[in-house]
Amino acid sequence: MMSRRGLLLYSVLCGAGVLWAGGLIVALALGHRPVDKVIAVGIAALLTVPGFAAAILSNRRGYRTQQPRRLWALASWVPPHVPIWAAVAAGLAFFGFWLAIVLAFLTIKGNPEIRPDGTYVLDKTTVVDQATFDRQVDHQQQVSLGVLGAFAVGGTFLCAARATDHDPH
Repeated sequence: MMSRRGLLLYSVLCGAGVLWAGGLIVALALGHRPVDKVIAVGIAALLTVPGFAAAILSNRRGYRTQQPRRLWALASWVPPHVPIWAAVAAGLAFFGFWLAIVLAFLTIKGNPEIRPDGTYVLDKTTVVDQATFDRQVDHQQQVSLGVLGAFAVGGTFLCAARATDHDPH
């Protein structure tokens, strides 16, 4: 079983992942690329994945969770000691990342590539200018950051919920 301090540390790391992914998605939407895509997604993954895994394991072991009895009942998804406002805030943040993913998928026009002669193409046939090419690459990065951001929201919420539970399971 993980210690409360360990879970709080993972919650903070996932929280940093939420801010990192969310900040980069906003920057991409505004047309800025503050860091390279490999670095952006790599840091988001490093901040998110360990905490999300710890959250799933600690909640599964601690609460002996199974599928919720009623699909849309908040009490079946949220531990009883967690305030409703925290669950709603996590749900809204998760929805924001989900929306970023959907919007990016809607605007992806193809798979951007650069030919050996330096021509920018989508799906190996459609020649485009560099600005269109860069925007398509940004949309792909937005999808990756949106997925990691949504996982980070879950990791933050679940680690904090388990760490603050005072019932000794």
